[in-house]
Amino acid sequence: MFRSLFLARRSEEYIVKHYPENLMRTPMHMSMGQEFVPVGVCAALEGKADVFASYRSHAAFLAQTHDTDLFFSELYGRTSGTGEGKGGSMHLSAPEKGHLLSSGVVATQIPVAVGAAFANLRLKTGRTAVVFFGDGATDAGVFWESINAAALYRLPVLFVCEDNGYAVDTPRGAHHAAATTLAEAVRPFGCDAYEDDSADVESVYALARAAAEKAHRDRRPAFLDIKCCRYLEHVGIGTDWNWGYRDQAATERDWISRDALKLQRARLAEHQLGEAAIAAIEDEIDRAIEASVKRASQAPIPTPERLHAGVFHEKA
Repeated sequence: MFRSLFLARRSEEYIVKHYPENLMRTPMHMSMGQEFVPVGVCAALEGKADVFASYRSHAAFLAQTHDTDLFFSELYGRTSGTGEGKGGSMHLSAPEKGHLLSSGVVATQIPVAVGAAFANLRLKTGRTAVVFFGDGATDAGVFWESINAAALYRLPVLFVCEDNGYAVDTPRGAHHAAATTLAEAVRPFGCDAYEDDSADVESVYALARAAAEKAHRDRRPAFLDIKCCRYLEHVGIGTDWNWGYRDQAATERDWISRDALKLQRARLAEHQLGEAAIAAIEDEIDRAIEASVKRASQAPIPTPERLHAGVFHEKA
């Protein structure tokens, strides 16, 4: 899990550094600070997951696939990317590796995950459909329709809310009338609901593992409301403290001070893994990212005749 956390963080640190070069011509919705949520969940499902993600897709994609070649090729708009360089950051997809899609439209990935859960149940694959979304997506009617359908058809699907407390820059209290928590709101549908505010990847791992086992055993959907914090602005590579909708000092005190990556690195040291060994892991990942970026830079840019390819089903 440390490797996965570091991979997601370092990949985005590369983006922050090099995005101003204007060679990655795609909007960036950064996962920095929230990586521990998909890392913990995907690790718990041990590769037997069908992952669906939102436009904040980087950490979920890398947690499931660990494929920096596909990732950076897509960001750089190259044919070796997940969508031949045409999808960009918000539309990452690698079905052969269990990451079925990321969607740029709020909440649209949620019902697709319910369909995948239905297919997995009928086909007896033993796989778990898991969908990641922000708490702003719970404003969408399709979220509630999906919760209801999953409960009605008794589908083992994990609804994972990366709950950073804001819909862009609007706090939940300004757009949700209900006084109940999200977990309390979904339980009447017949959905098991869990909450976690630990900011700890190992806590999320244990929670997701238990939730998935119960979902399959009892044939009930599970809703995981995991509190987290995005360190950067809603879209872009900078900070947004000057907007004034959240307090920098409070965020640093309550969240950044207990950063999940730093905590996991400290745990490795506590388990008598020396600084040199930890640094070697980090160096290995840094070199993998550099190699992926180099390969991406050498790959072709999509040509105009490929503009509509992949939009509709094509016979092989």
